[in-house]
Amino acid sequence: MNELVRAELAAFNPPVETIEPARLTSPLIFSSPHSGLSYPPAFLAASRLDPLTLRRSEDAFVDELFLPCVALGAPLVRAMFPRAYLDVNREPYELDPKVFDGPVPDYANTRSLRVAVGLGTIPRVVGDAQPIYREPLPVAVGLARIEALYRPYHARLATLIARAREHFGRALLIDCHSMPSNAADVGGLDIVLGDRFGASAAPVVIETLEASLRAAGYRVRRNKPFAGGYITEHFGAPGEGVHAIQIEIARSLYLDERQIVRNERWPLLRKDVFAAAQQLAATFSAAPGRLAAE
Repeated sequence: MNELVRAELAAFNPPVETIEPARLTSPLIFSSPHSGLSYPPAFLAASRLDPLTLRRSEDAFVDELFLPCVALGAPLVRAMFPRAYLDVNREPYELDPKVFDGPVPDYANTRSLRVAVGLGTIPRVVGDAQPIYREPLPVAVGLARIEALYRPYHARLATLIARAREHFGRALLIDCHSMPSNAADVGGLDIVLGDRFGASAAPVVIETLEASLRAAGYRVRRNKPFAGGYITEHFGAPGEGVHAIQIEIARSLYLDERQIVRNERWPLLRKDVFAAAQQLAATFSAAPGRLAAE
């Protein structure tokens, strides 16, 4: 790793932040992998896009949206780096050859659907398929980002999951995202819940969240068009006491999507998200029998 790359990565110190509760009383863990908003000057200089356009790939303010949930006795983990720079909701080496100036390692997954549309671990595009970089990146730069940023994020989630299992006998990872309101197949939806079609969490998890959010007036659908990304798939293992679910919230519910500023609906959504998480925490903590049976 040359000094320029080392200096760029040093801007993310630490690359991951964990907000811990005053006292750990819940097996829930909140993850916000796409809300990072620290853009290194070298990255901005290498991009053909202006900073506001780059930010449109962010799940802007999602970490702050879920931050009150720490009061439930659960930690929240957030990435400090932006999604356009590195996406931890991908396989570690889901690499797009078009991003790089040389051959990627043989072990890389270059054929996934996400790579095909330019959204691999090191994204090629943002927004409406707008290319990020002026020139291809050295492969070593991409690999350095994975080692310095991706691995610490996943290691932190694994540590918190292990801690929850040790304290409570089970863990529930809630992977928190937002979706563009004009995204394909989203039309008219407020929230999409993904549990890999039942593979990543016991039914009581998605049932409880869906019921709480519907009762608050939100239009909710399960697993379409988002069934859960790599984090949900990788960590969700209900048979081993680890449950994972993804939540996607339409950005128009809380955001001016063009200017990326909170709108007047932010306080209400934040309150409703907390109430749904509170109900989920109570149900999940009180339902070991249902979890074991399912």
